[in-house]
Amino acid sequence: MSYVETETASQPACWRRAADLAGDRAKALPATGERVAVVGCGTSLYMAQAYASLRESSGQGESDAFPASEFPLGRAYDRVVALTRSGTTTEVLELLGRLRGTTRTVAVTADPRTPVMTAADDLVVLDFADERSVVQTRFATTALTLLRAHLGLHTEDVVRDAERALAEPLPEGVAECTQYSFLGRGWTVGLAHEAALKMKEASLSWTESYPAMEYRHGPISISTDTTATWMFGPAPEGLEEQVRATGARWVESALDPLADLVRVQRLAVARAAARGLDPDRPRHLTRSVVLDEG
Repeated sequence: MSYVETETASQPACWRRAADLAGDRAKALPATGERVAVVGCGTSLYMAQAYASLRESSGQGESDAFPASEFPLGRAYDRVVALTRSGTTTEVLELLGRLRGTTRTVAVTADPRTPVMTAADDLVVLDFADERSVVQTRFATTALTLLRAHLGLHTEDVVRDAERALAEPLPEGVAECTQYSFLGRGWTVGLAHEAALKMKEASLSWTESYPAMEYRHGPISISTDTTATWMFGPAPEGLEEQVRATGARWVESALDPLADLVRVQRLAVARAAARGLDPDRPRHLTRSVVLDEG
C-alpha cells in the first residue's frame, strides 16, 4: 500500500484522538467572541475556510480565512490561527513573524521540530497525524476535527461515518469519469476546494470546485455524460435535476461532509492507480513549499 492509502485509512483513529484533545487545547484556540483570522496554504487554506465558516455561522465570533501570502495586515484581529502540517512553509512563517508582538497567534502543526514552534505564540501539535506522503489527508482532516470539536460541533457519529466511507464501495462509475466538479455550501465549500485539489495532486484529474449556487452561473456548461458532479452536504433545491439533465453523474451522500471527503481521497488513489501514477509523489510537488530567498 502507498503511504497515502495507509494514512487515509487511519483517519477515524486520528479523529478520535483529536476530539479528545480539544478540551486540553482550549486556552490556545480562539475563545468565543474573539475576532479571528485563519491562514494556511494549499490544503491547509481550505481547512481554514471550512473552520472559519463553521465558527462564524455557529455564532462564536467573526471569522475570516486567507492564504498566508494574502493576509490583510491592515485589519485588526484578536487572534490568528495558522494551519501548517510541515511547520516550514515560507509564507506562514513570514506572516507569523510580522504579527509577533501585535496579534496573538496559534499554530496547528504536525512536526514539533520545525521553525513554527518558535514563530507562533501558542501551539497545538498533532504529531500523531503527521504524514509521509506529500499529499495531505489525515493531518488536514484531523486538524479540522480538532477545531470542530473545540467549537462543540463534532460527534462520534462523524467518526462512524468516516469508517463507513472507508468500508463501502465508491459510487459506481465515478472512477471512470473524465472531469469532476465538487460543490459545497457554507463550510463545505472549503471541502469542495480540497476535494478538487486532492484529485489534481494525486491523479492529475481535471477538476473544478464551486459554491453550489454558483454552479448554475456558467460552470454547468461543462457537464456531459463523462463528468461527475459531487455535492458535499445537502444540495440546493433543483440542482440535482439540472445536473442530471446534462447527462452528468450526480454524487451526493448522507455521510457527514468531512467523512465524504474521505471517499474523494480514496477516489484520488484509485484514479492514480488506474493511470500508473504514484499518489505519494505528485508531479512537481514537495511536502512543504520553502521559497529560496536568493
